[in-house]
Amino acid sequence: MTETTHNNATATTVSDERSDLLEALAKQRHFLRFTTRDLTDEQAGQRTTVSELCLGGLIKHVTSVERHWVEFIQHGPSAMPDFTALTEADWAARADEFRMLPGETLAGVLAAYEEVARETDELVTTLPDLNVTHPLPKAPWNEPGARMSARRVLMHIVAETAQHSGHADIIREALDGAKSMG
Repeated sequence: MTETTHNNATATTVSDERSDLLEALAKQRHFLRFTTRDLTDEQAGQRTTVSELCLGGLIKHVTSVERHWVEFIQHGPSAMPDFTALTEADWAARADEFRMLPGETLAGVLAAYEEVARETDELVTTLPDLNVTHPLPKAPWNEPGARMSARRVLMHIVAETAQHSGHADIIREALDGAKSMG
């Protein structure tokens, strides 16, 4: 972290790297949220492709992913499940992240996403060291013994958000022709 000293008091400022991470996260979050502009709850839960994905579900998924990865930065692999031990029922429950369930609203999904974003942003500005690493949780897609730094986790969150923002853009265009750009 960059530190600046004024009148014998030390004030911590956000480094260029952390500012870049925060800016990248903010930009990708904006594009994802933008795909839901002016939609009803019903539209946010509507599938427009052969997949299970809907706009509200994508935001729920990105919220969950970001929350779990931030917990990983703070607590290591114990913050995540052992993906190799999940049952069919566990996977079915995880699939609910990708759809709007009865009683869920777009406003509620967006509010939960905003809360997680605030928590992540706070962590980015206060984490003592972006180089801190933890072993990755057991998962078929993780190499045994692999580790990930906080920096790489944050870059992963940016990439995950950007990827799902693209999915959301396609879903929105199929829903009513609205585009994020162009």
